[in-house]
Amino acid sequence: MEDARTDRPALLLCPGLLNDARVFAPQLAALGARIDSRVADLASSDSLAEMAEAVLAQAPPRFALLGFSMGGYVAFEILRRAPERVTRVALLDTSARPDTPVQTAQRQALLRLARTGTFKGVTPRLLPRLVHPSRLADPTVTEPIFAMAASIGRDGFLRQQTAIMGRPDNRSLLAAIRVPTLVLCGRDDQLTPPALSQEIAAAVPGAELVLVDDCGHVSPLERPDIVTAALEAWLSARPPAER
Repeated sequence: MEDARTDRPALLLCPGLLNDARVFAPQLAALGARIDSRVADLASSDSLAEMAEAVLAQAPPRFALLGFSMGGYVAFEILRRAPERVTRVALLDTSARPDTPVQTAQRQALLRLARTGTFKGVTPRLLPRLVHPSRLADPTVTEPIFAMAASIGRDGFLRQQTAIMGRPDNRSLLAAIRVPTLVLCGRDDQLTPPALSQEIAAAVPGAELVLVDDCGHVSPLERPDIVTAALEAWLSARPPAER
């Protein structure tokens, strides 16, 4: 987990759909200079394989890996390709399952709308599916969500949705994960409900499951203190072989 260039533990963070580093702003600020934190660019490729290869090409030899939402799908792809480089993994508000036919059809409809020029990013109408009702009027949560979507834009959205639709079933990977693993999810997550995180945690040996109260899908922004505390504990956890 050491980065030879900085002598600090390296943490690679993979953001979600229409997200960039701003989704992790509270955690990046809290970790500060103690951790060499790097946020992956996941808006430039239209397949998870390409995303994973691009991330690996720029990553240090060994690193802790965090995937949020779509970033979790990229994290699984990294684990599939280079498990020996990952010292620990955190999976936030994500799923090990492939898209259902209904989900794929919904994504294809969104792609058609976006291609006709009606892409609007994240609108206030969509927010209730993303965040807990108690945070809908909180600008520290909502403003970054709107701004990130606007920055990534239509083309990035098209690429990311295409990549998500093509993701494999990652459940077969779970039992082979042998590094400290954190699985975290908002209890009120509508997009990737807690049952999906519970499934992951049950299959990964020794995984820690954290369900966050009063929290929707965007846990790093909605409940930053709880998420940061969970990450701090995960980053300091000893590998199973050392326990």
